[in-house]
Amino acid sequence: MPTIRVLIVDDEVLVRSGLALIVGSAPDLEVVGGCSGGLAEQLTVDLRPQVVLLDIRMPDLDGISVLRRLRALPDPPAVAMLTTFDTDEYIGTALRAGAAGFLLKDTAPDQLVHAVRVLAAGGSTLSPAVARTVISGYVDGGGPDADAAALTRHLTTRELDVLALLGEGLSNADIADRLYLGTGTVKDHISAILAKLGAANRVQAAVVAHRAGLVRGPGKPGA
Repeated sequence: MPTIRVLIVDDEVLVRSGLALIVGSAPDLEVVGGCSGGLAEQLTVDLRPQVVLLDIRMPDLDGISVLRRLRALPDPPAVAMLTTFDTDEYIGTALRAGAAGFLLKDTAPDQLVHAVRVLAAGGSTLSPAVARTVISGYVDGGGPDADAAALTRHLTTRELDVLALLGEGLSNADIADRLYLGTGTVKDHISAILAKLGAANRVQAAVVAHRAGLVRGPGKPGA
């Protein structure tokens, strides 16, 4: 199994050490380095991580600035933003800047390891706890958007069900449990949804779900 190279960027040494301990415990993951924001770009160039776990708030160079620099590299890594707040006002900005994931720093160890694997495979990850904040930071207020609703008209009834739960930030396994489906079936549905919506990842699909009015509120997907 190929080893996934991970760089951890956080200004607090104890946080970096804790995350490194969790990530490095998985046999297929390797923490190649850790640093604060000011060194992130150079270490990314030197160490070539596939995944960067990036603190969204740092005093020397903030996470949004680091994210933009990393996304501008010729072969950018997948970047997941780390935050201690599920109401962080910078989350929407990070989504626009190209973040592929959003995780709370107290995410359960097994979920953190799974998130790194998903990111390395080209997917996106969104902690349920921050899903609503991510969407609200990206989607303006008001009722359902007609253009987004039009995009969803090509989806089957089951795909609409999956998309609504995707909008809540649920994982494939959670969606499978909610809809009494196999995880492989859910994965196939999500692949079809992304293709039909023209979405690059599940975060963008979640945005469409909210804009189309499929997610009525926390934990209440549309019918």
